[in-house]
Amino acid sequence: MSQMNPPQNKIGIFLVIFANKFFLLMKKIFALFILLFSVYSFAQDGIVFEKTSFKDILAKAKKENKLVFLDAMASWCGPCKMMEKNVFPKKNVGSFYNKNFINATFDMEKGEGREIAAKYGIGSYPTYLFINGDGQLITKNMGYMPEDTFLELGKEAASANTKFGSMKERFEKGEKNPEFLINIIKLHGTSDYDFAKKASERYFQNKKDKTFSKEEASYLLGFIKTVDDPNFKVFMDNKAALDGYFPAEAYKQFENNLRMQKIIDTSIDEATKTIKEDYFLQNSIPIIGEEGSKISLHRLKINYYNMVEKFPEYEKAVLEYFQKIDAVDPKDLLPAAKNFMEKATNPSSLKAAEMWAEKAVMQRETADNTYVLAKLYQKNGKKDLAKLFAEASVRLSKQLEMDSSAAEKLLTELK
Repeated sequence: MSQMNPPQNKIGIFLVIFANKFFLLMKKIFALFILLFSVYSFAQDGIVFEKTSFKDILAKAKKENKLVFLDAMASWCGPCKMMEKNVFPKKNVGSFYNKNFINATFDMEKGEGREIAAKYGIGSYPTYLFINGDGQLITKNMGYMPEDTFLELGKEAASANTKFGSMKERFEKGEKNPEFLINIIKLHGTSDYDFAKKASERYFQNKKDKTFSKEEASYLLGFIKTVDDPNFKVFMDNKAALDGYFPAEAYKQFENNLRMQKIIDTSIDEATKTIKEDYFLQNSIPIIGEEGSKISLHRLKINYYNMVEKFPEYEKAVLEYFQKIDAVDPKDLLPAAKNFMEKATNPSSLKAAEMWAEKAVMQRETADNTYVLAKLYQKNGKKDLAKLFAEASVRLSKQLEMDSSAAEKLLTELK
């Protein structure tokens, strides 16, 4: 019996080793299975994007009577990556978007994305498009959004598509729910400013609590365009409650800017296309002082008379304002010189414009300002200088692959 023990012991040890290895192997397989299952489940939780052409995506949307949700992104875009990481994978986001839309994502700087960007006028990323099966844009929004806002965006698009209970319809029926109004502000603040402004005004007209969060302060101030806006009265009545979110001088500057805009609007006589200068000075001096009012009046005359193409009045205002040339903003020099180059006939005006163009070129030579200076030299009889700067304009244009035909034409005239 003692002779049987060694083999039995070896077999027992072998079985134990085999059982341990088998258990470890099964444990690894089970862990791998769990990992794969969880990855698969996670992938299915979020938005499922179609991997096909835009044409096929539209056809599928039309067949299923759904909208296309299109994420217009770029590979370098930080907010796009944050949406991809933080929002698109969420289970409730995926559930809603997968049920209601045919989802697609395209890089707007590659392949079909370039055509889509051109067709729908996409200039910033991320931009979210909701498009019907015929390729018609239903709604458009942009920027990073937290999960709840992004869900509201989808719900609004789905409502607009069914023409039932859309935000605008609910708003027009008089809905005053604060959360509903805030969602309008968040979703439409950039895409439909006027709608968001109306929602902001209704929100604050019905606000009972006289305390303000920082977000509420931004929802209030961001939708004040004039002193006649309802939100301006709310702002004036609640300065103490708003105190602390912005410096006191910022509030004062904000108020002054709005009051000055009202004065500007009232000073312009659209019937005669003139500016009531006495009215402007009388009302603006108490707000920004005498010197500031005179400067503001000059700038108003320059901008307005240029806009309505009354060159004699524009010319006079520019010459008065530019008397103190060192006080003039350098960026204003070239536009004035260019206008005088094209329209002025008075020799003294052309001489003044030449000086402005020279100052612009001294700051930094560009194809544009060297051409303007060359043309003014030509008008003032300085042929050699005109040729020198026309050649510089051609050279700078070609370096930047810009159109140099105007400068080349000038060179031909100077031969």
